Amino acid sequence: MTDTKSILALNCGSSSLKFGLYETGEGEPKLICEGEAEQVGKDGSSFWFKPDPKAGKQEQKIKLSTHAEALQHALKALKESGAAMPDAVGHRVVHGGPQLREHHKLTGETLQQLQSAVDFAPLHVPPALNVIKAVQEQIPEVMQVICLDTAFHRTLPDVSRRFALPSEVAKLGVERYGFHGLSLESILAQLDPVPERTVVGHLGSGVSITAIQNGKSIDTTMGLTPTGGVMMGTRCGDLDPGVLFFLMRNGYGDAQKLETLCDHRSGLLGVSGLSNDTRELEQARPKDANADLAIRIFAYQVRKAIAAMTAVLGGLDLLVFTGGIGEHAKEIRGEITVGLTFLGKFEIKVLPAQEDLQIAKITASLIPA
Repeated sequence: MTDTKSILALNCGSSSLKFGLYETGEGEPKLICEGEAEQVGKDGSSFWFKPDPKAGKQEQKIKLSTHAEALQHALKALKESGAAMPDAVGHRVVHGGPQLREHHKLTGETLQQLQSAVDFAPLHVPPALNVIKAVQEQIPEVMQVICLDTAFHRTLPDVSRRFALPSEVAKLGVERYGFHGLSLESILAQLDPVPERTVVGHLGSGVSITAIQNGKSIDTTMGLTPTGGVMMGTRCGDLDPGVLFFLMRNGYGDAQKLETLCDHRSGLLGVSGLSNDTRELEQARPKDANADLAIRIFAYQVRKAIAAMTAVLGGLDLLVFTGGIGEHAKEIRGEITVGLTFLGKFEIKVLPAQEDLQIAKITASLIPA
């Protein structure tokens, strides 16, 4: 008989908590049930649950003031569905900072390392920490695992990792970390064999383009934080540092104002003045010049980044699109790839980002035998 374990995968956003319960044993972890708390801490918060992957969503409007309340409601839904309580919980954590570079079982030391990483991702790490502590309080006997989006990029060579800043700044941990690691790991798991030279474009609300050589990350567009790289839904991507100096002298001297501008008011939303949703922009672009411009800039920047990553790899065998835009926006994929014929012959695939499944796999691998 194969020893089976139940793994609860938790994917925490700033105002959401997505969860999936997996059964592990032989072969791939199997999804048993899933759900999500949305708009946590806001008016109009809601919760949905699917007791079976093929079942319809059971939806309800419910006040969820904190992520701890969202977790409590998720555990209640699992119990009422008759599902087994988890043997272990795996958390998606966006940034581990300079000290935490690999997926790791939660200990007092790793918790301290995560707490020290808050400044590296102030939007993402605090909610994840809140959920980790809520698990400790609500199901204290259960093992927890930290699954890092930065871990995949620990193989970055010095030329792509280091910024052109003095060593005293580098010693503060200011370098390229890279993100979307769980997505990238899940993409490689779907490839057999893994080509020598692969570029993956994770195109969603966050966007990154990564060069992967023989299964290892050697360069990626996101940098110290998930704000860097190409333009995104509401994030600006890379900027001339002089833009920030100029803004600081002209009404944006407060760090909070700059963060709000760069993370929440820029990107597709900022350029279009309409939406960060490419579906709305595609619908509007025939009559809205700004919507059209936003999509054209997006496709241009992604195309340029793919070409740059191909140069890093010395050629291209496979280009993979994933993420919400990458998987579903066929027209935008076409606009991106139409100008890449000069790269020669390469394969294009569209694959799903299976981050929660990857969390389950990583967590299962760290459960003691």
